[in-house]
Amino acid sequence: MERIPNHTEFISISVRDPKLHKDDHWRTHIDYEICLQTNSMCFRKKASCARRRYTEFVWLRQCLERNALVMELPKLPPWNPFFSLKNQAQVAQRMKGLEEFLENVLQTPILLSDSRLHLFLQSDLSTARIERCVLGRTRYTVAEAIQRSSRGCISSPEDKLSSDSDCESSASSGLGLSIDTATRDSPLPFLHSSEGEP
Repeated sequence: MERIPNHTEFISISVRDPKLHKDDHWRTHIDYEICLQTNSMCFRKKASCARRRYTEFVWLRQCLERNALVMELPKLPPWNPFFSLKNQAQVAQRMKGLEEFLENVLQTPILLSDSRLHLFLQSDLSTARIERCVLGRTRYTVAEAIQRSSRGCISSPEDKLSSDSDCESSASSGLGLSIDTATRDSPLPFLHSSEGEP
């Protein structure tokens, strides 16, 4: 790994480790680990990982598009109803496209001020809870949600590809973790919730 001098600001992002999740008997979805490393003052955590699915990337792009107004945003890789983890070329292409999307977003200073982007990258909150947090409708602030995120930046040794297919549903309620019912002083602020997707 290349060493970067302390005075140079950097943001490094990677999308990796696709995992299949079964929603019910008929539907499955795939999520990806997004790992961020930075020394930028824009970010509360200098190293973090979060898992997000394709539909959440679509949600993020729509949010950024609304806030960016006239600016042209980078494109996401196209949705593919026949996407399969069996097809390693498809998986690699999808991950590369998602990573390039995030790299381009993170190189745009105006987008770095969007709290939704920070919560998307550095918290376990679902997209619905990200929206509520940004609007001030939660008991926790954006900074608290990021600081109390239950995921660390731990690399997984299992980069295996599953053989099941991804029938990406249109539901994008997020990772299903909530701290709505927790108090700020609770040692376990993130509680698993049955609502949303696994």
